[in-house]
Amino acid sequence: MKTDIPRAAGLPLWAAILLAAGAGAILDAGFPDRSWWILAPVGVALMLLALIGRGPWTGLLVGLVAGLSFWLIHISWLTLYLGPVPWLALAGLESIFFAVGLALTAVVLTVGPRVWPSLAGRIGVIPVIVAGLWTAREAISAVWPYGGFSWGRVAMSQSESPFNVLVAWVGMSGLSFVMVWLSALVVQLCREPALRVDGRAAIAVAAVALLLVFPAWPTLQSGTARIAAVQGASDAGLFAQNAPGQILSDHVSATLPLVGEPVDFVVWPENGIDVDPLRSTDSARVADYISRAMDAPLIAGTITLRDGKYYNTSLLWKAGEGAVDMYDKVHPVPFAEYMPDRAFWRPFAPDLIDLVSRDYEIGTRDNVFDVDGILAGIAICFDIADDQLVHEMIDNKAEVILAQTNNADFGRTDESVQQLAIARLRAIEAGRTVVNISTVGTSAIMTPDGKTLASLPTWEPGAMVQTVPLSTTNTPAMSAGRPIEWFVSGLGLAGLLFCLIAGRWASAPEGERAMPDRARVRKRRRG
Repeated sequence: MKTDIPRAAGLPLWAAILLAAGAGAILDAGFPDRSWWILAPVGVALMLLALIGRGPWTGLLVGLVAGLSFWLIHISWLTLYLGPVPWLALAGLESIFFAVGLALTAVVLTVGPRVWPSLAGRIGVIPVIVAGLWTAREAISAVWPYGGFSWGRVAMSQSESPFNVLVAWVGMSGLSFVMVWLSALVVQLCREPALRVDGRAAIAVAAVALLLVFPAWPTLQSGTARIAAVQGASDAGLFAQNAPGQILSDHVSATLPLVGEPVDFVVWPENGIDVDPLRSTDSARVADYISRAMDAPLIAGTITLRDGKYYNTSLLWKAGEGAVDMYDKVHPVPFAEYMPDRAFWRPFAPDLIDLVSRDYEIGTRDNVFDVDGILAGIAICFDIADDQLVHEMIDNKAEVILAQTNNADFGRTDESVQQLAIARLRAIEAGRTVVNISTVGTSAIMTPDGKTLASLPTWEPGAMVQTVPLSTTNTPAMSAGRPIEWFVSGLGLAGLLFCLIAGRWASAPEGERAMPDRARVRKRRRG
């Protein structure tokens, strides 16, 4: 029986490019600050529609347009102080990843219906491969080059959506896979004219319903901790003009009204102490005073210089004992906290390269503090977006996550709320309370179900004092770890490889398919 395979005809190239440009903007609207999360899968679906009927080269062009449209909007906050060059460079690099990923996806969407000609193959296999390729592209760009840029993943648009509970089961990459799979499934259903409209609608609704009824992973409480998280509203940006000790003074002022409040520990943000207390007796004396006045340890970020090397450090400080533990940022941001291959890049933009006057070292210490028996995982700024570091703190039995950050360089832009969305997903994924504390905001405490327990207005000094649940629960995402990402990415790459091999076979003339390769070559030569 002849199978009714839908044709791979797509839009004219000019229309596909326009659709891709609009799709990138729609995808960005699914992320904070707008947080119209429903638009993220819509944006993905429109990109896939623009790829139908495209070959790898036109798919590359369409993918580049979609990538630039998304990234130029999504990270526009980079221009606030640094101007257009870093913005264009990072958006351009990420768009190249985007373009390659969508070019490969175009091959699957175009050739796939011939390789899997049955209805089950077209709507059952192709969406899985498309979602796997998308996830693989996200995974690679998150770690390479120079440690990658783990931002803008589709999962991060779903921090406040009904789908966010899935991240506890499948992790960040798994959630991206699921959302792209849903988009690809809808696109494939739209390509099935032989299937009745009500049948297509029933399949799409059933898929959405299946994801929505998935239960949240139950988090078992192992205890509680009363935490004071302080936002000093200090302009700790790169170009800020502060007298030495001003940022420390701002955080002291925001903490003093809490004296007498019983807490287990106090948390200040990244760069909350601007004069290294390991080298300054005055700064150490102030840290001692706060710890003694609050009758609790102080966890604060600072820049330390040890053995001639700079580190972005979080200190666990106790009155009379000093720094009893420290964590040095493991993933310093390239081109911001250190300059990779400085001699190579400097000729391109010497003024910008020279702004990074010192290179922070890569930390080697574990990212868990034992705070009088409470195990706290420490994430400094973009650490919270690093899957591996989050897995390591949970493997080391962290009961709560403290995300210390300094967002002053990005003003009131979307950057801080994008970062908060990542922290919210981490709370659900790890089954832990996350305290996201910034110098200027957005600061909030989120419980393991992703709900906001407390928050502070941006650029205003203040403190959050809350009794939060602790947990030692292991979610499926934390138990399985990175292999979830490798598995779904592997599905996409394996499907692509099979598609390329089988697609050539399926497109060969019928009389040649049974011939051995050498005989087929001889026949072509004779022809």
